[in-house]
Order: sequence, then C-alpha cells, then structure tokens
Amino acid sequence: MPFIKRSTGSWLRGALRGAALLGLVLAPTLALAQEAPAEAASVAEKAVEYLTQSNANIMWTLIASILVMFMQAGFAMVETGLTRAKNSGNILMKNMFDFAAGSPVFFLVGFGLMMGADQSGLFGWSNFGLSEFTTANDEGMWGFTYWFFQCVFAATATTIVSGAIAERTKFIAYLIVSVVITGLIYPISGHWIWGGGWLAKLATPMIDFAGSTVVHSVGGWIALAGALLIGPRIGKYTPDGKSRAIPGHNLPLVALGVFILWFGWFGFNPGSTTAAQSNIALIAVTTNLAACMGGVAAMVVTWMRYGKPDVSMSLNGVLAGLVAITAGCANVSPASSLVIGTIAGVVVVYSVDFLDKVLKIDDPVGAISVHGVCGALGTICVGLFASPEYGGTNAVVGLFNGGGTALLVTQLIGVGSVFLWAFGTGLVLFFILKVTIGIRVPAEEEVKGLDITEHGQEAYSGFQIFTNE
Repeated sequence: MPFIKRSTGSWLRGALRGAALLGLVLAPTLALAQEAPAEAASVAEKAVEYLTQSNANIMWTLIASILVMFMQAGFAMVETGLTRAKNSGNILMKNMFDFAAGSPVFFLVGFGLMMGADQSGLFGWSNFGLSEFTTANDEGMWGFTYWFFQCVFAATATTIVSGAIAERTKFIAYLIVSVVITGLIYPISGHWIWGGGWLAKLATPMIDFAGSTVVHSVGGWIALAGALLIGPRIGKYTPDGKSRAIPGHNLPLVALGVFILWFGWFGFNPGSTTAAQSNIALIAVTTNLAACMGGVAAMVVTWMRYGKPDVSMSLNGVLAGLVAITAGCANVSPASSLVIGTIAGVVVVYSVDFLDKVLKIDDPVGAISVHGVCGALGTICVGLFASPEYGGTNAVVGLFNGGGTALLVTQLIGVGSVFLWAFGTGLVLFFILKVTIGIRVPAEEEVKGLDITEHGQEAYSGFQIFTNE
C-alpha cells in the first residue's frame, strides 16, 4: 500500500479544470453548431472523469478509514470480555488512549518516518507534521486523506499489544509503549514494505497488501516481547507449572467485538486500494470467506480436541482468518481464501495452546497467536497462493500457481526481518521501562483490580454493597 500521488502536476490539473469548465459552458453552443473538434470534447470528458475519480478516491478512502477507526471499539470489547470485570475500565482506557496519544505522535513524527522520502531504504526523513501537504491543491488533500488512513492502521498495530499484557500492566507504562510504537517501531518497518523501503525494492518485491505483517505481526511480536518481560498474571500457573484457565467475564462482549472487527475489516482490506475501483468487490469476498473458514476451522478443532465447540476460540478463529487473508486479499482467488482461512483457524488453536502450556506465556486474549503468528502465516501464504488472474497491474504468482519460489523467498525474508525488528525493539522498550518506572503493578493492586487501583473507579460499580455506617 505505497503512497500514490493522485495528481499529475499543477499545470495539468489547471488545464484539466479549465477544459472541464470550458466544456460545460460551451457544450450547448457546440452541440448546436456541431463544429467542435473531437479533441476538445475528449479533453473535457477526461477532465470531468479525472475530477470525479479523484474525489471518489478521497471519499472511499475516508469511509474506509472511519471503518478501521471503529475497530478500536471492537478491540476494546474483545479484550474487556476476555478479561475479568475488575479490569474492564483499564482495558477501555488503554484502547482509548493508544489512539488518542498515538495519533498526534504519528502526525508529528511517525508518518514522516514511514512515508517520507529517503535514499537508504530504511526509513523516511521528510514531511514531518505533514509540512508538505496543503489544502491549495488536490495532491495535498489526498495527502491528508492518506495520513488519516495510515493513522488508524498505526492505532491498530498498537492496540494489539494491550490484550496480551492485560490485567497486570501499569497504565503509564502502556501509554509510553503506545507512543513509541506509533512514532517509531511501526513506521520504520512499515516504510520497508509500504514506504518504498528495502523490502519493496527487492527484485521480487514483498507483497503485504493490507498489512498482515506491517500491522498485525508487528503488534503481535511486540506483544510477545511485553508478555515475556512482564510475566504471567497471579494465579495463572500452579507451583508445578500447570496452566490454569482464567475465564473472561463477558462472552457476549467478545462476540460483539468480533463482529465489530469483522465489519471494520471491510474498510481495512478493501480500503487498502486507496481508490474507488472495481477490485474492492473481490477483496471483500476473499476477506469474508477467510473469516468464515477461520471460525469454522477453529470450532471443529476445539470440538474434536475438547468434546465441545469452544466459544472464545471459535471467535478468535474468525479473527485469525481475517488477519491471515489481509496480506493476499487482492492477489489470491476466492477458493484460495477458503484454504488460507482454514489453515489460520487450525493454527491459532494450536498456537494458543503452545504459548500457554509449553512456553508458559500468559496472553489473556490470544493476541500473539491471532495477530503475530497468523499474520506471518498469511504473509507467507501469498508466496504460495498468489494468482496471476488477480491483483491487476500488481499481479504476482505464487509457488502453487507456477510462479516458482522467488516470491515465497521474499515473503519469508520480510516476515523474518519484521519479526527481528518488532520483537527486538519490543524487548528493548519493555526492558527500559521495567528497570526505570516499572511495567507491572504491585501484587496487591493486581489482586484488587486495575480499575480501582489505577483509575479510582469500577466499570461495574453497581455491584458494590453499601452500608449506613
């Protein structure tokens, strides 16, 4: 999803506008006289077509951005429902302020690092504070539109971390983490793929159409670093290391959150065209099919393993399918999206169990598996399933369609390099916070709940019992 300038030069825009106006004014006279040269009519038609398409692109991208922004509510509901009631307010605050605190930082610094001009291929170094955009021309207005679209994507990468370190993290530490991710970690790896960086300049460029790796895996790998350094919740593991389930308090909220995320994903993936064009229909189809099969596969696996179709895992299966298809949604066939979603739905179940029971990593919502693991999986799948019949001018061919291993190798390089960057910087960030201000609340505060200890109020205060004393 590179930044595409939607203008062809100020002189041409002026000429096109002038031709359009002239054509509209003179159209009746020219029609009566029937003497207008065919070239003049053609220029006027092209000018009107250009202006219409430009405005449609802006409108579609803004609508998609609004849908993606609403995904913050979905994440908040999923994380709140899968954790305990005593921490609900804290979850809501984190999901509110990783967007509220992160957006200004992405405006001042992040967007320039991600989409600014550079020569090294490592990071951009221009357009900080959107200094190069102006309302005086179409290019500037498109720039503001594209910034907003990228801003809500940055918020998505950041908020993924919240769930994996829920119920034991200091609020101030999480705010600092959010700012650093939005302003530094996410933009730099994003530049490598979407900003014209080194992964985009390979002989076979990396394909991550809507961000399985750029957005989801980055958030998932930072979440992994945080969960490792912060440690498990009190009572999660017995003295002999056996995992204990700590059920969330509200499955209806989880389901609502998943449906909100599913809804918002139709802005996330189709919106990544950043243009009102016909292939948004294909992208919507592949996105939906993968989500459906992710849920079905996770349900079947849990039914076979545990004897019952697990509700929370089935819901996470839907998200796993959505994350996995995000990289290749424009480059694979609908039939392939069914396969990708199915694989993700199976993998997420085993990944959650492996992290919890083997590695002893406490992730209350399964964010590492859903976003980190399935994001990497989906990105690699592009190298296998990409079809020359899809993708338009950006069509690529995966291994299973006769394209050889070149694209697959690039995808593996991209997944590996982004893992090293996101996980590595995540470890450094959380370690610095751990040895300075601390990242974990005291044990007594964790037991009492972060709503009271961190924010001084409860999300469900109506359950308190008051006396006359």
